[in-house]
Amino acid sequence: MSKNPTKTKPQATTDNLQPATDNRQPTTDNFQVSTVMIWAIALFVTAVFLWILSDIVWHGVGQINWEFLTTAPKNAGREGGIGPILVSTVLILGVCMTVSIPIGVGTAILLAEFTDTKSIFGRLVRRSLDVLAGVPSIVFGLFGNAFFCKTLGLGFSILSGGLTLACMVLPILIRSTEEGFRAVSDDYRLSATALGLSRTTTLWNLLLPAAAPGLVVGLVLGIGRAIAETAALIFTSGYVDRMPESLLDSGRSLSIHIFDLSMNVTGGNANAYASALVLLVLLLLINGTAAWMAEYWLHRRVESVCKQSAISNQQSAF
Repeated sequence: MSKNPTKTKPQATTDNLQPATDNRQPTTDNFQVSTVMIWAIALFVTAVFLWILSDIVWHGVGQINWEFLTTAPKNAGREGGIGPILVSTVLILGVCMTVSIPIGVGTAILLAEFTDTKSIFGRLVRRSLDVLAGVPSIVFGLFGNAFFCKTLGLGFSILSGGLTLACMVLPILIRSTEEGFRAVSDDYRLSATALGLSRTTTLWNLLLPAAAPGLVVGLVLGIGRAIAETAALIFTSGYVDRMPESLLDSGRSLSIHIFDLSMNVTGGNANAYASALVLLVLLLLINGTAAWMAEYWLHRRVESVCKQSAISNQQSAF
């Protein structure tokens, strides 16, 4: 029998050895590019905002004085001030917030604390709120005109405008407040249950202060949308620029006044710029006050809970 020839293994040479290629991209370069893009976008948005703000201040600050803020418009708004319009705006916003805050916070508590996220009712309500948040304001205006003005017989009034704005604000307020409640750690709930606290005490003293940032976010977004609304109020609150005597009187908001001066009144640009500046200042004041009140309330509630805990610990020690 013939022997099988021995097979020689190929020797590894330096020519056959090739360095392994790394296809992974360096993460440092990607991070730097992303950082530069984020800063560029932020600077662009800030520059646009400052440009708009400076333009409004430049053209409007010269018209603002005490007489402008307290007197009624004259000559179709070319002369005079915005006293009645400012009062109507505050009343419309007051009606809107008075109606929307209790309903919005109550609905958010129901969805976050008493409704399962997978339940049909909860999913249906959340989907409906998301759809309503994207509905154009003109649709809310037509609804308010048909329901509040005609069906309920409120007519073109401040009350109709405020209720219509409340319908617009509610989806944003409910969803933001609900997310604020869901962001609260479950340790609060478990600790309250272990201490034997009632559901009402837990909600009022623990969960609501902890969810205050979400409530403030929804409130600020709602106020921002309500105070600058034009289309919905044209169909509900009306166009009258006289001083309202009650909530059932028609009243012109600042946004409608700005629209009318800039689009329908020749020579009204100066007062339109001044009215826009007043609207911006009013919005900043309301948002700042809401944020301060929420922070103050949060600190007061936390101090109250700490004092109650200290008292209970002292009693248990004795």
